[in-house]
Amino acid sequence: MAKVRASYVCNSCGYQSAKPLGRCPNCQAWNSFEEEAPAVVSAKGRSGAYGGVVGGKVTALSTVGRREEPRTSSGIPELDRVLGGGLVAGGVTLIGGEPGIGKSTLLLQVADRVARESGPVLYVAGEESLEQIRLRADRLGVTADIQLTRDTRAEHVAALMAEHKPALCIVDSIQTVTVEGEGAPGGVAQVRDGTSMLTRAAKETGTATVLVGHVTKDGTVAGPKVMEHIVDTTVFLETVGAFRLLRSVKNRFGQAGELGVFEMRSEGLIAVDNPSAAFLAERPVGVPGSVVAATIDGQRPMLLEVQALASKTPYPNARRVVVGLDPRRVDVVLAVLERRLDLTLGGLDVYVNLAGGLKVPDPGLDLAVALAVYSAVVGRALPGNVAVFGEVGLAGEVRSTQAALRRAEEAGRAGYTRLVVPPGLDGHAGIRSVEEAVGAVWASVGTTR
Repeated sequence: MAKVRASYVCNSCGYQSAKPLGRCPNCQAWNSFEEEAPAVVSAKGRSGAYGGVVGGKVTALSTVGRREEPRTSSGIPELDRVLGGGLVAGGVTLIGGEPGIGKSTLLLQVADRVARESGPVLYVAGEESLEQIRLRADRLGVTADIQLTRDTRAEHVAALMAEHKPALCIVDSIQTVTVEGEGAPGGVAQVRDGTSMLTRAAKETGTATVLVGHVTKDGTVAGPKVMEHIVDTTVFLETVGAFRLLRSVKNRFGQAGELGVFEMRSEGLIAVDNPSAAFLAERPVGVPGSVVAATIDGQRPMLLEVQALASKTPYPNARRVVVGLDPRRVDVVLAVLERRLDLTLGGLDVYVNLAGGLKVPDPGLDLAVALAVYSAVVGRALPGNVAVFGEVGLAGEVRSTQAALRRAEEAGRAGYTRLVVPPGLDGHAGIRSVEEAVGAVWASVGTTR
């Protein structure tokens, strides 16, 4: 006989439990468990390979043909970079971000370009009225005749995709999509089954599909984690200073970790073609404690400014304040400076900042931190044409970093003619220790302020 087993699911993260819990052990949300439809479990002891069920067809890998996935340009090169070359026919992309950050603005711009250059676009408006979308379209200068619908039933959206065969379908947002018999919109079952149904429709019709997802207070996409496993690509839009960063965290059709930089203007999200110049635009020249570092964020090389400030502390214990960098790595660099360069930091408050608002956990920023702190303490500015990168070890050695050539090329394009880098980079004299780095930047290694 078959038996029925109850199941309870956290409506915040999708964690499953055999009984209701007051607090979810996965996301720590309180009173978030809801009962799902009971599952039927077959009794043991039946004949056959598996309960008498005959298996399906299998295919040898050697007999499977090779096929390149056709891509459609979004019309925005910076977005195409993040997606790995453009929108894939039949591919499903999930985009998340804080409310009001520009997700709908960006997608309406994409819809305009795709509709004018590649084919019809279906826009499922689950959160706004059609009049609101028209007002935004007028503000952004949208001229294409995009097909709009307020019908958020997953079965009907899939039917529209099969009927009209659009080049692109945008669902804003997946939390408003409903599946018949699955409860209220936004629930775990609704979001999971709606994503699954729309993904299946995208594969069957060859429609590139973009789903907008809400985010929780900790910045993750709201709903069950299985939703991110179902889709092909997951990207996040975030605010950093005056810029919007679009970052891919999963991509079945390209490299994950790609980064796109945009600026919000009255005419919409505008791509920043040269992020290095944008982040260094306000850098003070000839000021102690400022160093240009060649870093990698995801897969993209960029030049950023590492700033340091040292001042006498009025407190018994000196303070260490770090913004945008890993505080533990900065502590290691400070210990190396004290030990290897005899730089006295015990009576100084040290502040280290990655200018621009970015948070980059790159070990290659260690050398820039070391030179910035040294420069701030001794009161001597670095020459304006110097860019640095390299990891600093506990023995004071400078180690190689990933993508060294791409970092060096980015620095060269920006006009930095002197590179202080680890050994192994063709055409550049390698620096093997922090002491050598200080000697390479300044002719004499004095500590007089």
